[in-house]
Amino acid sequence: MRSSAIIALLIVSLDAMGLGLIMPVLPTLLRELVPAEQVAGHYGALLSLYALMQVIFAPVLGQFSDAYGRRPVLLLGFCGLAINFFATAMAAAIWTLIASRLIGGAMQANAAVANAYVADISSPDERAKRFGMLGAMFGIGFMLGPVLGGILGAIDLQLPFFVAGTLALANLVYGALVLPESLPPERRRPVQAKSLNPFASLRDLARLKGVGLLVAVIACSGLAQFVLYSVWVLHGSFKFGWGPRESGWSLFVIGVMSVLVQGFLLGKLLKVFTPQRLAILGLMSSTVAYLLWGAASQSWMVYVVIVVNVFGFTTASAIQSIVSASANAHQQGEAMGAVSSLNSLMAVLAPMIATPLLGAFSHHPLGDWRIGAPLYFCAALQGVSLLLAWLHFRSAGRAEPGLPAAPASS
Repeated sequence: MRSSAIIALLIVSLDAMGLGLIMPVLPTLLRELVPAEQVAGHYGALLSLYALMQVIFAPVLGQFSDAYGRRPVLLLGFCGLAINFFATAMAAAIWTLIASRLIGGAMQANAAVANAYVADISSPDERAKRFGMLGAMFGIGFMLGPVLGGILGAIDLQLPFFVAGTLALANLVYGALVLPESLPPERRRPVQAKSLNPFASLRDLARLKGVGLLVAVIACSGLAQFVLYSVWVLHGSFKFGWGPRESGWSLFVIGVMSVLVQGFLLGKLLKVFTPQRLAILGLMSSTVAYLLWGAASQSWMVYVVIVVNVFGFTTASAIQSIVSASANAHQQGEAMGAVSSLNSLMAVLAPMIATPLLGAFSHHPLGDWRIGAPLYFCAALQGVSLLLAWLHFRSAGRAEPGLPAAPASS
């Protein structure tokens, strides 16, 4: 593997570790700033505001990376993360926390630009595997971050945020010193004002040959993922009595599975299945996983589902590789920025849906199946994604033999 790819993978891992550090402790920090009955609402609002800034600015930063290179945009993202983490650590009032999330979200497009970076330095045949490795490195960071966050949060609630901010600064210095630029000047293109509109970028994404209905698949699947993300810690608290340490360990296991599947199994699976078939299998697996997580009455059941949901960890990489293959060399930043913007739009909507839905059932006793209502909603969304993906691959003539035929229209 090229050294530039290894550097990019290490940066993604450090980035994920910083994000994972704060997840188990943010709800607890909020309890110090707002009344207990307002924690779920404010938690959802903070997630939505951060994502809203990414909806607005991800296409802009994606375009900038196509025009000026990936490296400066990645470095800007690390600055945004550092500001966000340090400001959160020092927040003495809820408005300070809100302001830090707005600034951090506006400056942070690392996921989209890292995907474009990897696409720049990979052949079309290598991209699915490389995207899987990106996911694996994100999983390593996300595996270590929550556990460390839970341990540090037990010492002092602000400590995980200071450590995360330090990691962001370390990433900034490391990237500035050793990360080479992946996009040569001859492959760059000027910023186009019409493409800075996030909704225009989504329209252009849908027009890419071979994408079509996949935009709706990304939207529904992304909304399910972000609903899960929005309620995971709070759901564990209400249903199983989890604290920061238990939440951290659950996220650790998710990270371990992400590393094992995307880092080691994905390459082997791609020798057996096409990205299209893998996307279908992943959507099927994750639909069932959401249902089982919602119905789980004891903590150990959650861990069993995480481990069994192998194909669910391949879905995003498979779909990203299909989208990337549909964009030419000059459009990688814009295409990945549009995917990131669409995911961020779903991240805006998810807390608005998830936290009220969880709040409506959180008064039930520990272990009650009704507390899993947001996860049943995730299963429904993922089922819609599965149907749309099936129809898309069938109509595009790329469905593998052996996939069930779509129902005939009446």
